[in-house]
Amino acid sequence: QVQLVESGGGLVQAGDSLRLSCAASGRTFSSLTMGWFRQAPGKEREFVAALNRSGGYTRYADSVKGRFTISRDNAKNTMYLQMNSLKPEDTAVYYCAASTSLVGVPNISAQYRYWGQGTQVTVSS
Repeated sequence: QVQLVESGGGLVQAGDSLRLSCAASGRTFSSLTMGWFRQAPGKEREFVAALNRSGGYTRYADSVKGRFTISRDNAKNTMYLQMNSLKPEDTAVYYCAASTSLVGVPNISAQYRYWGQGTQVTVSS
């Protein structure tokens, strides 16, 4: 079992920055592929970013590329999402997720086995 707890969400203005954190426990963190997803009201959950077990390979949704940076600190069992130049369309509940996949860095939610409870990010215009 893996427990994931997100933090760092809040209400900000367009153009501001936020850093989300995801603290993991219950399994060796460095064995997990990690990702961020988000879900806006009335919309399906969508992929945001993910990275492999070492953090050396990352992938991003086109909508956040160049503005968001995903990273991890395996010594602290924590993953981060640095979000810059936030836009109102970034408003959503952000979820961290963990995958036991040993191949690739998935961008499909069904390939992630463990999920956090989510943290709200609201960007006002």
